[in-house]
Amino acid sequence: MVEPKDRIRDEDAKGRADGRALDLRGLKCPLPALRTEKALGRCEPGAELLVLADDPLARLDIAHLCRESGHELRAVEDLPDGGWRFRIRRAQSLR
Repeated sequence: MVEPKDRIRDEDAKGRADGRALDLRGLKCPLPALRTEKALGRCEPGAELLVLADDPLARLDIAHLCRESGHELRAVEDLPDGGWRFRIRRAQSLR
């Protein structure tokens, strides 16, 4: 199993927004959503965060997190090796 990289990384951001990405590939539910929530809490309001995840429930959990917390889920893109790249804009204020 690949060790997940639970940290903000510039190289995964592909030059978008403020260059912040969270690589959560290899983690299983509910960790991708929990760590995404924690990372968004550390971001400035309006900042964009890219999240890489491959757990099948991440699509549902991260979308639900965004809906419930007021964050904007701007895009969900398929990754070539499986999983998704989520583009999330942090809410101006946390609910």
